[in-house]
Amino acid sequence: MHDGDWYAPDETTFGDRLAGAREAAGLTQRDLAERLGVKLRTIKLWEQDQSEPRSARMSMVAGMLNVSLPWLMTGVGRGPSATTPEGADLLDEISALHREAASVVSRIERLEARLRASLDDE
Repeated sequence: MHDGDWYAPDETTFGDRLAGAREAAGLTQRDLAERLGVKLRTIKLWEQDQSEPRSARMSMVAGMLNVSLPWLMTGVGRGPSATTPEGADLLDEISALHREAASVVSRIERLEARLRASLDDE
């Protein structure tokens, strides 16, 4: 099951890859949940393949865990690797930027919903 690219794509699920990448990043389920702003139960459901994140959140997860989005979704691409302390600092900064971006996307979606509602009222 384990190969040079972390996990063989035909033998793992999204949940397997998420759990493996999270562990490789040195994060607990609770750590990841807090960084993503989701409930611990959500992470557990994702890792048990009972649920999956939406696309914007999936992108955040990939960035936080320093894996490519295609790898996280399919097992093909750049999976987890060991990082240096400097790399860990950069990953923290990237994670912060992903959280900021997700916040902006959320604000845009709320504003768009308000605009659509006001147009529907006319």
